Amino acid sequence: MRAFIARRTATLVVAVLLSSFAVFLIPYLTPGDPVRKIIRSRVSGDVVDESTVQALSMSLGLQDPLPVQYFRWLGSFISGDMGLSHVSRTPVVDQVMPALAVTVSLVVLALATAALVALPLGTAAALRQGRRTDRLITTVTQSFIAMPEYWLAPLLVLVFALKLSVLPSAGWANASSAVLPAATLALRPISYFTSAVRSGMIDALEAEHVPAACARGLSQTQAVLRHVVPNGLVPLATLFAVWFAGLLGGSVIVEVIFAVPGMGRLLYDAVVNSDIPVAQGGVVVVVALAVAITTLADFVHRLLSPQIGGRLA
Repeated sequence: MRAFIARRTATLVVAVLLSSFAVFLIPYLTPGDPVRKIIRSRVSGDVVDESTVQALSMSLGLQDPLPVQYFRWLGSFISGDMGLSHVSRTPVVDQVMPALAVTVSLVVLALATAALVALPLGTAAALRQGRRTDRLITTVTQSFIAMPEYWLAPLLVLVFALKLSVLPSAGWANASSAVLPAATLALRPISYFTSAVRSGMIDALEAEHVPAACARGLSQTQAVLRHVVPNGLVPLATLFAVWFAGLLGGSVIVEVIFAVPGMGRLLYDAVVNSDIPVAQGGVVVVVALAVAITTLADFVHRLLSPQIGGRLA
């Protein structure tokens, strides 16, 4: 177990360092001089005085070797200093952390909704494997995959905000504001969660310990609750973590359509406005959190399924 934890932790650190270095290189990989971009973001006009360029380059340490610049930038980032926004001239951390809190809340709500829907659907499909109920649940939930967010979100706004006027169409003012974006993000995970629960429970139902539990005096319902349902939760927990990591940075379309002030919207605005410090800070935070969540999911999967963990060791 210690070797497993050490390997996963090392993988996490390496992944974050590599992604942070790639993000650090953004100003150098995009067209134009990074120093001139900073100056143009602060003053109006296209003419930039060369002495100003040299002075700013010296003050920012941009004449140092690239590795020196990277580790200095990384040290400041780790200490909580993500720099200043080129657009608002405010600390990047003051924009990233509130946006991250909004996105995490939205993603957790969406995936919790998907899990609560998928668990009974997957259970019902597994208990009626091959029957009409199983085919109906599988067909309906699989159709959710073909409903992209950029199509579903406007449809929900049209029906529930404009036609029925029961939910707000945009914003993040209260709990009702989260309903439509959360529903949009939850639909596709429902399909994958239901399939995972169904497969896990079918495998458990075919195992020898379920008939043995019934032979010991447990009812069919008790045997299912004690020995089958937990097997359906193992893949669900893993998928939850994977989708959580994916939606942290993949909710851009939903947040833009519903005007949700989360990470997706923040990164979208940063790219549109060429606000490199905000883009850098947001991407590194999202990647670090996503890798940490997937690593934690590996640990949980190992604890819940020691037989699988033994094969992975």
